[in-house]
Amino acid sequence: MEVHLLDGTYELFRHYFGVPKSANADGQEIGAVRGVLASVVSMFAKGATHIGVATDHVIESFRNDLFPYYKTGEGIPEDLWSQFPLLEEALDAMGVKVWAMVEFEADDALAAAAHKAAQDSRVERVIICTPDKDLGQSVVGTKIVQMDRRRDTIRDEAGVIEKFGVRPESIPDFLGVVGDTADGIPGLPRWGAKAAAAVLSVYPHLEDIPKDPKQWPSSIRGASTLAATLFEKWDDAILYRTLATLRTDVEVFSNVDELEWKGPRPEFEENCKRLKALDVFKRAQAVAAPKLKA
Repeated sequence: MEVHLLDGTYELFRHYFGVPKSANADGQEIGAVRGVLASVVSMFAKGATHIGVATDHVIESFRNDLFPYYKTGEGIPEDLWSQFPLLEEALDAMGVKVWAMVEFEADDALAAAAHKAAQDSRVERVIICTPDKDLGQSVVGTKIVQMDRRRDTIRDEAGVIEKFGVRPESIPDFLGVVGDTADGIPGLPRWGAKAAAAVLSVYPHLEDIPKDPKQWPSSIRGASTLAATLFEKWDDAILYRTLATLRTDVEVFSNVDELEWKGPRPEFEENCKRLKALDVFKRAQAVAAPKLKA
C-alpha cells in the first residue's frame, strides 16, 4: 500500500490564493475549504487509499517558547484563518484522519506519521504531500518521498541531495545555518546555501565540523570566515537547528489501518450543504461506492 500524508495548512493557503472567493449563508468565507475537499476527493479518485491530513489548528507552537521571533499567526487574513476549523470538521466528516496540531506543528505530525507508517511492512511508499523544505529531513531513499502536488513532482533522497546539496539527515543543520524565512529562522551571517552545502556534504552535522578551518577541504571557499562565524554564534546555530528539527514523537495513530478511507460519514452531506459543496459530496459518494459494496 501507499500512504499519503497531506499538509492541510499548505493546501488551505494554496487554495485560498488560488480559487474564487465564496461565502456561506452566514457570510463566512468557504472557498478554500471547498477547494481542499475537492482536491482530497480527487486523490481518492486517482487511487489513494490511506490518507492523513495535518493542520496547524493554531500557528504558534512549542518553538515560540524557544525563540520569540519564530513564526506566528500575525498577518494571516481573518477570512483564511476562520476556515481552518471548517476544514478540520469537514475532513473528519469525510472520513479522513485529521491531526489538528496545537502544541506541535503540522509538519511535526507529518514527520511523525511518515516515520511510523514506514515501519509497517505492508507500506511500500509514504508520500508526504508538501513542498516545505523542512520535510526534506523525513525523506528516506525511495520509501519516504515528498510530493509537490501543484507541480506534480516527487522528490526522493536523491532529489533532496540534488536540490540542497546535502543528505536528508543534514537538512536541520542546513536550515540552522542558512535560515528559513518562512518559519522565522534567521540563520547565520555569511552562510549561504552553497557554502552550507559545501560544508555539510562533508561534515553532515554541526558537531562534525572541525573548529580549525585548516582541516577543512580546500574546495570549501571562505573556510576561515565561515568557521569564525559558526563558532562565534554556536549557540544560535544549535538553537536554529533545533527549531528546524521536526519531531517524530508526536502521537498520530496506533496502526496505519486508521488511515484507510472507507467513505464519508452520514454527516458529510449536511456539512457539504453548509459549504455549498454538494458536488463534492456526490463525487465522494461515487468514489466510495465500490468500497461500500465490498
